[in-house]
Amino acid sequence: MSTEVETPAAARSGRTTAGSLGGSLIVSIGLGYVLTVACQRLLPPHEYVVFLTYWGLVMGLGSTLSPLEQELSRQSAVAALAGGKAGRPALRAVAVGVVVAAAFSLCLLIPPVNERLFDGDWSLALVVLAGGVAFACQFGARGLLIGQHKVKAFSLLVVAEPTVRALILGVLFVSVAYNITSLAIAVAAGSFAWLLFAKPVRQLLDPHVEGDGWGVTNRRMGMLLVGAALTAAVITGYPALVGLLAPGGDRDQVGALFAALVIARLPLTLIGPVQSLAVPFVVRLSVTEEGRHRLRRVLALGTVAALVLAALGALVGMWLGPWAVRFVSGPRYDQVQGWWVAGLVWSSVLLVPMQLLTAVLVARTQAKLVLVTWAVVTGTASLLLVLLPGDTVFRAVVALAAAPTLGLAVVLAFVLRRAPESAAVTTSDTGETSS
Repeated sequence: MSTEVETPAAARSGRTTAGSLGGSLIVSIGLGYVLTVACQRLLPPHEYVVFLTYWGLVMGLGSTLSPLEQELSRQSAVAALAGGKAGRPALRAVAVGVVVAAAFSLCLLIPPVNERLFDGDWSLALVVLAGGVAFACQFGARGLLIGQHKVKAFSLLVVAEPTVRALILGVLFVSVAYNITSLAIAVAAGSFAWLLFAKPVRQLLDPHVEGDGWGVTNRRMGMLLVGAALTAAVITGYPALVGLLAPGGDRDQVGALFAALVIARLPLTLIGPVQSLAVPFVVRLSVTEEGRHRLRRVLALGTVAALVLAALGALVGMWLGPWAVRFVSGPRYDQVQGWWVAGLVWSSVLLVPMQLLTAVLVARTQAKLVLVTWAVVTGTASLLLVLLPGDTVFRAVVALAAAPTLGLAVVLAFVLRRAPESAAVTTSDTGETSS
């Protein structure tokens, strides 16, 4: 009976929350993008290869650990509904993330791996270790905050991460004390921003509350982390994948290629908020047969439009790409060729509908198909990097252009086929998924 009074207030609250979260994400994305471009300006191409490989590893590790935020937000929200706090299962999930980050980072100390990725600089592997462990704690803190609807604190933490990096980078620039290692430390320092919010986060935890044991936690987090790792390998972590599977080549050319990759990836920076909107849209349409038919039509037309846009983007990239890279990155990156940028833009544009289509599978609770899709993309890129003839740049461009093209075909086939009624909408309150 109070619905008419409460609904406008609830709507205003929802708009305020969305505005706060959206604004903080935009600021965070913008600061992160400026940081990568600034490092292009500060470092010569042959050193930028090593730095962006490091950047890809630490940010790829961060992307891999990002499901911690989703899992802890679920646990925190469920606990809040019962009037309590998240308990030991939240700590167990973070512990799994810490172990994964540590194990991955220690592998970077293996001499052949370290030589391929960092030219033998073992200190960068230790910085990845510190940043990765801190990322696990940071995503855990963010999940607890947003799960309890602490929107202001969550938004401040999202912005604090790139702000810390930018401030340290500014100090290094003014003091002329920058090199690959100091810039790497500046990047990792942002992962420790959660320490500024340690007290309010601690208040949202009760370690005496029992719940899911280690077995359930390990299985759930294992599936989530594997899926995120496959995605990160061809998006954030692609420079590291190139360095590991197709090392060598002209270092200045590879550095110029990576600079072009950063610029060509601009469309992907805005996909997160759109992907979040896609899931409820799919759920609403999937309730009826007519809605499902309309959804399949929208997805098919959207994919065709994306292919046309990718082709147009590739043509523009071939024409304007080399000039754009020189304008943004500086005259030291003058080796970029038009066909490089064309391939990178094609890839970047196709990755957008790919991620939106995987969001459809998430809405249908078909997580295993999401894993299959990204396994196809990552596996294709890896095989082409290893098996293709030609130099490193050629293999990197062709692999990155071909992998999402095949992946788009696979995921489109998954979403256009008639979904089972049980998979048409989200049916689990526990966060478990099935296909």
